Amino acid sequence: MLKHKGANIQILDVPGLIEGAAGGRGGGKEVLSVVRTADLIVFLISVFEIDQYDRLSEELYKNKIRLDQDPPWVNVRKKGKDGISVNTATGVELDDETVKAVLREHGYVNADVTIGEQIDIDQLIDGVMDNRVYLPSLVAINKADLIEPDYLPKVEDELRERDIDPDEAIFISAEEEKGLDSLTERIWEELGLIRIYMDKPGRGVDREEPLILREGDTVDDACEKLGGSFDERFRFARVTGPSAKHDEQQVGRDHELADEDILRIVANR
Repeated sequence: MLKHKGANIQILDVPGLIEGAAGGRGGGKEVLSVVRTADLIVFLISVFEIDQYDRLSEELYKNKIRLDQDPPWVNVRKKGKDGISVNTATGVELDDETVKAVLREHGYVNADVTIGEQIDIDQLIDGVMDNRVYLPSLVAINKADLIEPDYLPKVEDELRERDIDPDEAIFISAEEEKGLDSLTERIWEELGLIRIYMDKPGRGVDREEPLILREGDTVDDACEKLGGSFDERFRFARVTGPSAKHDEQQVGRDHELADEDILRIVANR
């Protein structure tokens, strides 16, 4: 359990994936089922084995895990008759017959299909299927303490070949415990976590145990996380901090909170 900024972040150190893991080799299916439930994938790669990223990412792709991308803008609505009709946005290069063929291959006979962005056939298939998981990822390069100055350009080139920006990768040394603070902070950022300090009646602002939410969460999400009878007794809330126009701003359930906001919930007795 990684404890950071008042949050408990569970880290699942899964066994390394061998080739064929998506097909069940080496307990791969069990490992991949755990990966599919995660909120963030952290690749831990030796600086001398950057090519292992290829195998790992390929096995994840075969297991229908899509990294660092949004679901394609594809909507399929079944209907009772009249075959398959295709509606595409301007600029979409896939022709209607190709789209219809893909849908028929996946069991659709009568359906309305809307494609709202430029995609390829693989993305079309992803959009048609409902078993894809879309997850963010980051890459940590271990054994950074062993990199000689003249070897670093080779490492950076290998990362770029895999569409990994060397400036975005986190270089660490587990042996010398270097770079771990940077890795921890990046995990926090990639998870999109925020801290909400609760202003508790008679006790003041609790900065020791913040309420941990996600970016974009609202006062309503805070009430749900707090549990109890807040949902039924809620009247309004007061917010001081980055999301407020002024201190003690009175807000409703739909107010979007920000990191290090101070929140006081006013409820009926």
